[in-house]
Amino acid sequence: MPKRNLLTLIEQKRMELVDTVAKTGLNSAAAMKISKELDTLLNAYQRDQVKRRKQSASR
Repeated sequence: MPKRNLLTLIEQKRMELVDTVAKTGLNSAAAMKISKELDTLLNAYQRDQVKRRKQSASR
């Protein structure tokens, strides 16, 4: 997935989490679900960054 698309998805999910927490509370099931989804996106971004660093170091 292109870096920009992933960053856009992360920002959208972050805003969704902020909105959900404001409406339902930090420990609500909805907030926990969105938080896990955000974690997944952040982990994907981090893996992509590590992969890019390894590729540029091997050049």
